[in-house]
Amino acid sequence: MTESQRQPVPAAKPDLSGLAVPFEDIEAAAERLRGEAVLTPVLRHPLLDEVTGATVLIKPENLQRSGSFKFRGAFNCISRIPEAARFRGVVACSSGNHAQGVAASAQLLGMPATIVMPADAPKIKLERTRGYGARVVTYDRETEDRDGIAARICAESGATFVHPYNDPAVIAGQGTVGLELARQAADLGLHLDDVLGCTGGGGLSSGIALALSALSPGTVFHTCEPALFDDYKRSLEAGRPLANAAKSGSICDALLSESPGEIGFSILSRLAGEGATVTDEEALAAVAFAFTELKLVVEPGGAAALAALLSAKLPLKGRTVGVVLTGGNIDPQMLMTALDH
Repeated sequence: MTESQRQPVPAAKPDLSGLAVPFEDIEAAAERLRGEAVLTPVLRHPLLDEVTGATVLIKPENLQRSGSFKFRGAFNCISRIPEAARFRGVVACSSGNHAQGVAASAQLLGMPATIVMPADAPKIKLERTRGYGARVVTYDRETEDRDGIAARICAESGATFVHPYNDPAVIAGQGTVGLELARQAADLGLHLDDVLGCTGGGGLSSGIALALSALSPGTVFHTCEPALFDDYKRSLEAGRPLANAAKSGSICDALLSESPGEIGFSILSRLAGEGATVTDEEALAAVAFAFTELKLVVEPGGAAALAALLSAKLPLKGRTVGVVLTGGNIDPQMLMTALDH
């Protein structure tokens, strides 16, 4: 057993005061999600350790209800809507995973849901969102404003808007991934040196970083993004939020946010380490590796963190590393493309 695998002397906890999401909110979210969300396992694989030179713990949120981590934040947020307002329903904007998380949560809570989705979203995500009983309104990513469309629907119906990442209740729900991962690693007698997470708007990443800071001091969280859509990496380096020039152009559709969410950035700017970016080719290779070697079905955006690990974007050899697979809602054609690749 290496030094990084032994339980170390606890590091000093970082100052978490003044953050927009208190750690206690993540603990409260875990209680709301008990019995509703899947307690996803932590997985080990000898080949993954061998090819990376690290001790790797996989957190497979592709096995989560609705196929991604998004169910956690959506259910935590929607379940807090007062009973008297629930009949008006909820509205969300999403390329697919948040859409399904909101739709599934609303269905469980007996509420109507309308989801504004890009017309070029993966077919499986459009179909599964409708399958949860939601009404889907499509738009053109390049020419239409999804937020404006959602705002009009909310004004007409009185529905509650559920933001995919810039909402404290959503971040708290997503943070339960980090809470579980830290405790699962400790149960294995391991201390996480680093955790890699796929990053779009930053709701999941900020929630994980916050939970790790509270429960696993010394663990460094790293954002992982598609190349040319690395707004978080550039923003953290610049010390201020920056936007992406393009709105589309990567197979990692789940991660194509225009810029960091204000709340998540305020957290990650204090708690995150160095970020990483991956190409579409590297994401496809990670999808194929997950399928052929780990026997897991993962979508390209959900495999960005694994891609960063496999392509050695960060110096992680000899360290104990957590990798969050964030979603498995992949079209069969895309999976075949990855396997052929």
